Amino acid sequence: MRTPPARHRRLVGVLSAALLPAVSLGPAAWADTPAVPGIDFTDGFGLSQVADATEVRSSTDFTITVTTPEVAGPHRVRIFLPSGYADDPDRRWPVTYFLHGGGGDVDDAAAAPALHSDAMITVVPDGGLKSWYADWYMQNTAVGAADWETFHLEQVVPYIDANLRTLPDRDHRAVTGLSMGGSGALHYAQARPDLFGHTSSLSGGVDFSMAAVRAAVLATELNLPGAWCALSTSSGLGCPNYGPYVDSDAVFGSPYPVLGADHRWNAYDPAAPANLSKLENTKVTLYTGDQGVIDANTATAARTVKNRLDQLGIPGRLVDYGNGASLSAQCDGSHTYKCWGPAYADYIPRLAAAFEAAAKN
Repeated sequence: MRTPPARHRRLVGVLSAALLPAVSLGPAAWADTPAVPGIDFTDGFGLSQVADATEVRSSTDFTITVTTPEVAGPHRVRIFLPSGYADDPDRRWPVTYFLHGGGGDVDDAAAAPALHSDAMITVVPDGGLKSWYADWYMQNTAVGAADWETFHLEQVVPYIDANLRTLPDRDHRAVTGLSMGGSGALHYAQARPDLFGHTSSLSGGVDFSMAAVRAAVLATELNLPGAWCALSTSSGLGCPNYGPYVDSDAVFGSPYPVLGADHRWNAYDPAAPANLSKLENTKVTLYTGDQGVIDANTATAARTVKNRLDQLGIPGRLVDYGNGASLSAQCDGSHTYKCWGPAYADYIPRLAAAFEAAAKN
């Protein structure tokens, strides 16, 4: 096993909760009828829907469950439809993909009400407890097959386009995420600029050259956050769980910058200039606070990304709300939905306006 040396384990311990909030909103409410009114999903693109596993909260808020050879286990996909979706059967809609944070699940999206917008379809695919939105280097760990990027980009996106009335072009498709999902959102936009014309990252671990970000990835692989939290008497938030222990090299290989051993980390790094250059024609938005050890690091990462975008001549919007006062009365600059909810309340109307403008061109 390639376990980090003692000094790195100590760093991981200190930053064990960094960038990775565990959010539990309780079990989803299941409706009596396990079918989405007026919508029949057809299997395809490697995805098979699990019968009798659909959760229906309303005709515009439901979750389907699918299986795929790319990622072990069944996976839930929560979908928010605009309230007018059923009213006009000829109308097509823009789509936003929301990537949740580490230790979270698809129901976390309900903590940001703005994501359920009447201007777009919002799709929340399962991102696992510690996927980092990547195709893993190791596929034989305790979690099994883990090609998350392939699952999302080559299966979920075309599956949604085939089954819902979407506008299937980059000008009407966005990817956004927070914390772990923030890095995933920038990475997906870079990996597939043909799919996404808009991307945003909220308190994202977007700079993989930072020791704090690498420590956060390692902490999830080794499930150290739970161990650290259990010893803490001050968190008061419960202990996050990132699933079974896996090798410290499982996601991106060796994290150590020795003789190029960390080349997979560098290839993924959303803050790398070579990757940022792929966003030349993409609308980029970054949000971050700077309070506490977590957002102190995400603020540094966001500023690095914005500076590099400026150097590349690529427009980007950075909302560095510091202690939160400039964003919302409820935001304290922390790594929580107290700030992410208001951030999405600011972002989604702007995204909707951009979608509408694209439709007129």
